[in-house]
Amino acid sequence: MSNKELMYQIVEARCHDPFAYLGRHEAGGKSTGVVVRSFAPRVESAWVVDAAGTATPMKRIHADGLFEAKLPKLGFDDTYRLRYENHEGHSWEIEDPYRFPPVLGDMDLHLIGEGQHFEKYSLLGAHVREIEGVSGVSFAVWAPNASRVSVVGNFNHWDGREHPMRARGGSGVWEVFIPSLCDGELYKFEIRTQSADILLKVDPYAQQMEVRPATACVVHNPKQYKWNDKKWMDARRAYGPPMDKPMTIYEVHLGSWRREDGEYMSYRELAHQMVEYCLWMGYTHIELMPITEHPFDGSWGYQTVGYFAPTSRFGSPDEFRYFVDHCHANGIGVFLDWVPAHFPKDSHGLARFDGTPLYEHADPRLGEHKDWGTYIFNFGRNEVRNFLIASALFWLDQYHIDGLRVDAVASMLYLDYSRNEGEWIPNKYGGRENLEAIEFLKQFNHLVHERFPGAVTMAEESTSFPMVSRPTWLGGLGFTMKWNMGWMNDTLSYMEQNPVHRSYHHGEMTFSQIYAYTENFILPFSHDEVVHGKGSMPQKMPGDDWQKFANLRALYAYMYTHPGKKLLFQGLEWGQWSEWKDAVSLDWGQAQYMPHRGLQLLVRDLNRLVCDVPALHEVDFEHTGFQWIDCNDASQSTLSYIRRDKSGAEVVVILNLTPVPRYDYRLGVPRDGFYKEIMNTDARMYDGSNMGNGGGVSSEDVAWMGQYHSMRITLPPLSCLVFRREP
Repeated sequence: MSNKELMYQIVEARCHDPFAYLGRHEAGGKSTGVVVRSFAPRVESAWVVDAAGTATPMKRIHADGLFEAKLPKLGFDDTYRLRYENHEGHSWEIEDPYRFPPVLGDMDLHLIGEGQHFEKYSLLGAHVREIEGVSGVSFAVWAPNASRVSVVGNFNHWDGREHPMRARGGSGVWEVFIPSLCDGELYKFEIRTQSADILLKVDPYAQQMEVRPATACVVHNPKQYKWNDKKWMDARRAYGPPMDKPMTIYEVHLGSWRREDGEYMSYRELAHQMVEYCLWMGYTHIELMPITEHPFDGSWGYQTVGYFAPTSRFGSPDEFRYFVDHCHANGIGVFLDWVPAHFPKDSHGLARFDGTPLYEHADPRLGEHKDWGTYIFNFGRNEVRNFLIASALFWLDQYHIDGLRVDAVASMLYLDYSRNEGEWIPNKYGGRENLEAIEFLKQFNHLVHERFPGAVTMAEESTSFPMVSRPTWLGGLGFTMKWNMGWMNDTLSYMEQNPVHRSYHHGEMTFSQIYAYTENFILPFSHDEVVHGKGSMPQKMPGDDWQKFANLRALYAYMYTHPGKKLLFQGLEWGQWSEWKDAVSLDWGQAQYMPHRGLQLLVRDLNRLVCDVPALHEVDFEHTGFQWIDCNDASQSTLSYIRRDKSGAEVVVILNLTPVPRYDYRLGVPRDGFYKEIMNTDARMYDGSNMGNGGGVSSEDVAWMGQYHSMRITLPPLSCLVFRREP
């Protein structure tokens, strides 16, 4: 291509290789020496300043601001600078961006093309770095179908003509290094499509963004934060996932957990207040609803735009690092909700990124979620799959996150998810499974567990898809654990029944043991149960106010004594009367008064009970940790069972799910001895009626319920009792 054609491409902002014309070049032809060209549309005069400080005037060769200078080779090298002067007489010097070599090497581009560059976040996006002794920011973005890509920001008046990027061959990657830029610069990518449309897009790899409604990206240097959690991280790596350890998870939406005068709290403020509360309550982990940057508050973070950026609503990336660091310093793990199932259609985001369906499928039968008004990732494309996996690894690497909960896995697994006949395309075998998504999930889980031993991956998967939490080498998807949505739905369906009718629904409470050990289950009462008109937890329960909270106390005790790890959403621990609303703070004032205070104290004691009693956490995922005593007493709506630890030590649990007290109720027990009552949800401190067994009961040599021994107990109304045999 001739220099003349390149010149017009530069001036008209449609050049895919500005380095072929701008910067320093051999003069060529019969001429000797070098030629330096620069495009600066707001400049009146320009000079080239060589290493010796000699300034050579540049000739304006196009009225729009294209300058050129021809210099002899002698005494000239690559360390020149450019001096500019505007029409007001102000002058300044810069390093020429078009004299620097590429940042990405051939191997980087090869791995990106193969979808195997899992540290892409260290190259793509914006990175503060030093090249040839010059500090600045390197920018790189994948936009294979663009005809031109530029970096724009305050530093160039958001003018896409000033910093066009170079295309790196057929890789689809564009990059440029801009000297003198630093941490905190605002920027976006301006993309010229093949049809000459101009798009202004956020950086898919941006590590910080402006607070919405502003949408610019912010250059962030992650090397400034100094971590203090080495002891925690070493222990996590050494021990591995907490399969036989207690896990009581507190699910939190940061924007509504607590506000001060109606305003958001910062990550740092939240760290101190939330950690203090979780330590008092006895939670082992905090699970954050998505904090990846998102434009719409009402999406709760589930419509993500910034897959590498913690939302700026609550502060800077380093402040979020402090949040995680402070949690670890106090022995609390941090999980993140991570959303690879779909992304929003916002024009500044990933949607039609370079003017084409780049991250999504072109066919709406594959590429759109009608329910959510979002796009579906094209999991069959190497670069897209690599983008998502790099995002997952980024949070574990750069933010020391302890695990990722993957949202809406069922929507990824099935091509016909929430679609009518004719609205979906079968896979190559004619089936409904999304084979590309399945392989993506396997690769994601394999790499997380390989690179970050001890990290946990959790699937919110609402179907009976097999082996979700089984290793990939056995043919499973490879998740550490899976949310037990069936248990949650069946249990709530039962508890919502009037106790008079519960005997006819008894199977809903016993069915979970049919499949309880097919997966490594987490038992969730999450945000989804208390929104969209479903009612709060107290509203779901039948009876008067006392009975509503007695039901809740029994329900939570059932959850905490049932095999599986535990998850409870914010506000559920004290039974907030109203449904959860993302735009307002939880009603903390309610938690100060009965019956809410009683429920909160019960959850606090249940958290400690699970942590202190090995039988309630050591064998959550195998049948040897559970045994029914009596699962057939439907007429009285009682359930009784044994939980065992690895050594065989047990606790005995019994629930009375009617408002009728049972006196002299004979309960079979596995061994003789004194059984201490270590939990009674009807205790006065929980706002119960204070019926019980005086601290414990001695067994009798009367075989009962298939056990060699039994004891006669008082069974309070709507209650759960837990007994432990004393030596």
